[in-house]
Amino acid sequence: MHLLHEEGGDIKIATLLSGDVNSEKEALAVETLGGKRGKLKTKDVWLKFEHAHPTKMLEEAQIIAQEIDLDFLWECAGSGEFHFLDLAKEYFGESSDVAQKTGLAIALQGAPIYFRRKGRGQFLRAPEDQLKAAIQAVERKKLELAKQEQWENDLRQGQLPEEIAPQVNALLFSPDKNTTAYKAVANASQGLKGGVAELFLKCGVLGSALAYHEGKFLKEHFPKGTGFQVQLQADEQAAWDAALEKLPVAEVEAFSIDDATTTEIDDAFSVTQIHDETLGTLFKVGVHIAAPALAIQRASELDAIARQRLSTVYYPGGKITMLPDHVIDIFSLHAANDVSKAKPLRPAVSLYVTLNADGVPIAEGPHAPITKVERIPMGANLRLDDLENLVTEEALSSEQNIKQLPYQQELALLWNSAQKLHARRQEQRVASGLRAEALGLPDPQALAKDFNFKVVDGVVEIAPRQRGSIMDSIVAEWMIFCNSTWGNQLAAHSVPGIYRTQKGWGPQRTRMQTMPGPHEGLGVENYAWCTSPLRRYVDLVNQWQLIAMAQNGVTAKLVAPFKPKDADLMAIAADFDGTYAAYGEHQNQMERYWCLQYLKQLGLPWRGIVRHLKDGQARVEPIPLRLTVPELADQARGARAEVEVLDIDPLALEASVRYLGLVDAVGSDVEDVEVAPAVIDGHVSVDEPKE
Repeated sequence: MHLLHEEGGDIKIATLLSGDVNSEKEALAVETLGGKRGKLKTKDVWLKFEHAHPTKMLEEAQIIAQEIDLDFLWECAGSGEFHFLDLAKEYFGESSDVAQKTGLAIALQGAPIYFRRKGRGQFLRAPEDQLKAAIQAVERKKLELAKQEQWENDLRQGQLPEEIAPQVNALLFSPDKNTTAYKAVANASQGLKGGVAELFLKCGVLGSALAYHEGKFLKEHFPKGTGFQVQLQADEQAAWDAALEKLPVAEVEAFSIDDATTTEIDDAFSVTQIHDETLGTLFKVGVHIAAPALAIQRASELDAIARQRLSTVYYPGGKITMLPDHVIDIFSLHAANDVSKAKPLRPAVSLYVTLNADGVPIAEGPHAPITKVERIPMGANLRLDDLENLVTEEALSSEQNIKQLPYQQELALLWNSAQKLHARRQEQRVASGLRAEALGLPDPQALAKDFNFKVVDGVVEIAPRQRGSIMDSIVAEWMIFCNSTWGNQLAAHSVPGIYRTQKGWGPQRTRMQTMPGPHEGLGVENYAWCTSPLRRYVDLVNQWQLIAMAQNGVTAKLVAPFKPKDADLMAIAADFDGTYAAYGEHQNQMERYWCLQYLKQLGLPWRGIVRHLKDGQARVEPIPLRLTVPELADQARGARAEVEVLDIDPLALEASVRYLGLVDAVGSDVEDVEVAPAVIDGHVSVDEPKE
């Protein structure tokens, strides 16, 4: 005897081995047509029948099921609940055989839009209105599947369907996986290493791999675009000008030190000679920082923009500024283009530091560091590209260079004091258990850590930058001193601020926090970023606090924009860390992209020397590009080898590398370089040594 039953939504046949099919409580021992044995409850049996060839009969029933007219079958079924055997008599007649009954059961079970399953062979036909809606949905689905199949074929042939064109960005960066367009694109891109991006490249709708990487970043961090909707109105401009004109004018001549293409000039220096009756002739150094906080008010429209962006984004070939250009133009410390014209007065927050006879800042007494809010006459914008190689120890000490080298005496004094500041920081580093760092240019044999990227019309130039030159060291040491001094002043006045701290070891040892704290890596106490308010929101926030401190003294904490334990200040510190890291990761990705493009420019296959870092990771000597070379895994750090780059994948940012052999197996003392932020289109992070 054979039994017809339902299992997992399908109609199946089993052969009875033992058991009473008439007993409701007894479990029957059965064997499937595939030979598998098991148990079947009597109540789950739909039909009992005898047949010499049940497998053949089931095949015949499946053919019958396909031939049944479901619309006519629905008409035959009454409005009430029915058993499939009763409907078989109506449809096939009283003499219906087992194959026809089984075929009908299969048809009913497989047509849920026509018939509702009620269990144990019982069914109920669907209401007419619901049936019509379901049939229409099925037809729409068929059309969607046909359209999807056509789109897939077009895409595989490198043709983009018109309907998909407006959805390209969404399909790349934030797809709705339930849409027909996504399903077509996903299926067509199967087997492509670069996925959807590679498919769109082949279709010609994605201009380049660079467009993909940039688009992905912009979609996540700038979904509304990189432009600014805010414009400075004439009355606002007049109000700003009036407020800034009330500031006192400093009796100094300031000059800045930046790359040739720097547009956000945050900092400048001045050196003036003063006389003290007891100490004699002294020199006062002014560190002047652009002061956008004088005009941008907390909770204003401009503040909301800066708060959202948190930082300027730098990458080879471009940047996305934190503030609109018209604001940067007002506050950037630009000098006049024509030296014959009057020196422009720029608003600034200034730190004045008096040096003793040895060039060391005086920390206490009447000559202790003081902060002022004022306007400074900008005398010049010195450019590293023009002067960095000319400014040497000999040039600074030679009287013959006074006229040839601008601000020679000022630079000489700043360089002397920078050396003293550096030495003092190294003492603190050693006290914290770290090794002292040397001042000056690195060993020529060492891997360069800093690079200039210049991209013009898709062609990239990459050149090492002289981190540690005299000009570079002057700016770096004085910015560190300025940030530390202002951090100390904020802490001493109990004015809240955001501090950049580093202590101990571990992944979270360097972080932003609202409590004062040391930066062991730099060898300073209470380090607060304050020197880049045009391009970092944390610096803008700290500048608001510094201005309140400079103008109100001991009562500053009562009038400063951010009060003690301000929850918003804590949120800014937390948000900044994550955003700044994301921007840095994008910069690293873009640098890697352009490094790979640089090798492609030179011609593939490219042969060159790499230096082993660790675990089979090596760095190309001329440029900041890491490659995976498994053959070097057992070699010493610093081991040099020749490799051949056969091909590059600009989407995955990977290179196919062939190892050619060792050049020098004796490793040198090479740091595991996480390449420091590059100098990109005028952005020089001289106040941010690698932490």
